[in-house]
Amino acid sequence: MTTPAHPSEPPASRRVSRPLGVAAIGYAFMGKAHSNAWRNVASFFDVPAFEQKVLVGRDAGAVAEAAAKYGWAESATDWRTVITRDDIDVVDICAPGWMHAEIAIAALEAGKHVLVEKPLANTLAEAELMTAAAAKARANGVQSMIGFNYRRVPALALARELIAEGRLGTVRHVRAAYLQDWLADAQAPMTWRLRKETAGSGALGDIASHAIDQVLFLLGDQVTEVSGRLNTFVDRRPGANGPASGLEDVTVDDAAWATLSLTSGAVASVEVSRVATGRKNSLQIEVYGDKGSLLFDLENLNELGFLDATAPVREQGFRRILVNEPEHPYLEAWWPQGHIIGWEHTFTHQVRDFLLAIRDGSQPSPSFEEGLNVQYVLDAVEQSAANKSTLTVVRH
Repeated sequence: MTTPAHPSEPPASRRVSRPLGVAAIGYAFMGKAHSNAWRNVASFFDVPAFEQKVLVGRDAGAVAEAAAKYGWAESATDWRTVITRDDIDVVDICAPGWMHAEIAIAALEAGKHVLVEKPLANTLAEAELMTAAAAKARANGVQSMIGFNYRRVPALALARELIAEGRLGTVRHVRAAYLQDWLADAQAPMTWRLRKETAGSGALGDIASHAIDQVLFLLGDQVTEVSGRLNTFVDRRPGANGPASGLEDVTVDDAAWATLSLTSGAVASVEVSRVATGRKNSLQIEVYGDKGSLLFDLENLNELGFLDATAPVREQGFRRILVNEPEHPYLEAWWPQGHIIGWEHTFTHQVRDFLLAIRDGSQPSPSFEEGLNVQYVLDAVEQSAANKSTLTVVRH
């Protein structure tokens, strides 16, 4: 694994002699995953010293319990007060998307390094404001990164290396399908993820953002045109307290499809669904070039399928690479060969990379600008679906 470059030192205003103080905002699904990463990263990687200072949530009792369980020194309910504290240097935002812009912009303006979960925001306008705030803060040595954790799956990091090395030749097309089934049951109750005012979108922002980021990450490419479609299969669901609470309108999509034209001339198809019965968390990626192909499925995240089309035809076929060798990205820190790692390790790798970027004063990736690029594509898919047309992706 290539370690980040070591450019100029951070400005004096951003250097601290004590361990970095970290605050995490949100303690549910993503807060738990991020907390696990903060708790474990220093045990496996050589990273700058830091302390898990405070976990923030709205329910005082629940967040205090979570803080004790996940290794945080204390808990709080007011994120605005926390980000002004002198002992807080890093703010990790794991709250729902509708809160991202307000918290991230305030934290950046307060001089805190910011890691925020994907998608960058619920709307394109919010994402643009966040990106502008990040660019301004960067001039003062304040770093920011968006949490597309699948970039840190060793097999996908290896896939990017193979593509960059030319092992696939000219990439012609990519297929990315992210399929889940947690909403396949029409009686599954409403959550904040099914309301546009809190989630922004459904499967589109939730999981298509990952699939689109992988297309851009693996190919180092940009989207120029988009044709999209959205569909809601179950438009009314029981309230959070079950059928007795009545039915509520679902105001986001259950599934999305898009065809993306890329600057390189390649074409990508993206399909995502949260009603794909039998698929639990399957991000399938296929990359086809004129000299080779790659296959990946998140449900087998330690494996990468590789076909070398330059070999004699009688010898060709997909071979299974078990991505567990010390020579593979991130794996030098973990277990002996053949001892697989899991989904949670991607967040540990993410925190590792973010801490090294803070130490080195280098721009971490994916940056807010990269997150904004994904947001432009998501917005174009939504507009294309509404207008039943093809849209050119315009960046400002």
